[in-house]
Amino acid sequence: MTYVTARKSRLGQNELIMAETKDALRRGDAAVKARTRALIVPREHGAWGLLIIPLFTGVAAGIGDAQRYWPMFVFILAAVSLFWLRTPVESLLASGPMRASSSQERRIALIASSALAALATACLITIMWGGNNLKLLSIGLAAAAAFAVQTILRGLGRNVRMASQLVGAVGLTATAPAAYYLGTGRLDSRGLVLWLANWLFAWNQIHFVQLRIHAARVCSFPQKLLRGKFFLCAQIVLLATLILLAAQHLASPLIVIAFLPVLVRGMRWFFIGQQPLDVKKLGWSEMRQGAAFGVLLMLAFIVR
Repeated sequence: MTYVTARKSRLGQNELIMAETKDALRRGDAAVKARTRALIVPREHGAWGLLIIPLFTGVAAGIGDAQRYWPMFVFILAAVSLFWLRTPVESLLASGPMRASSSQERRIALIASSALAALATACLITIMWGGNNLKLLSIGLAAAAAFAVQTILRGLGRNVRMASQLVGAVGLTATAPAAYYLGTGRLDSRGLVLWLANWLFAWNQIHFVQLRIHAARVCSFPQKLLRGKFFLCAQIVLLATLILLAAQHLASPLIVIAFLPVLVRGMRWFFIGQQPLDVKKLGWSEMRQGAAFGVLLMLAFIVR
């Protein structure tokens, strides 16, 4: 009887060990998959927004001749591919937060980089085949220069982090004039104002997020005014710039309405007391601000 009981006990222990081993293996597989995804998939949700919103507004403002729909669609594929390409390349070069540390990880990052580079190259060749849409090169060179400067600034440390983000936003928002140009066949002041408007919005978002992070413990109005004086000045400069663009007939007066939600959001922060910093909640809030801005800016360029 004692032998049977001991045998059952050992069997129960073996089953428990096997279950724990399987659970550990599942957790290990999940961790490996998560790391692999982080090596090749862009993690910055805000950067996705800074790419997609200008792309959306550029397509909406430039939509016209049906014959130009195909180049615009191909450009969207190229823009997303080039944006995605940066993450696996940084993993290979060890210049980003994630680094390919094993031969298998380097192989995965290399395959992803090669596939994305091939897709982007094929798309760009398709768009510019036969000497078409060559002004796209000037926009691309400007975006490439912005990303190069951003890389240099990122290497200088956290003190210039916001500056590097603002410079990088120049490259991300270049999708707006590029999509507008492909839709209309023109790279005129309207397309450049569209680029400027998207960059000004990106500037406002980046500055506000940095302010919320660095002033999370500030609660009184005088303290907030002291910590946020540069942001407040930026809000005033932004509003003055928008009014000037409308007064010079470079943009519709509706462009001011497109920025109204973020201007109100920025001014409201000074008067609502201390807010606990929830980075995830702040990110979703700024994504909603971005969606609202995209729709309102689209209307500003469509309604004349």
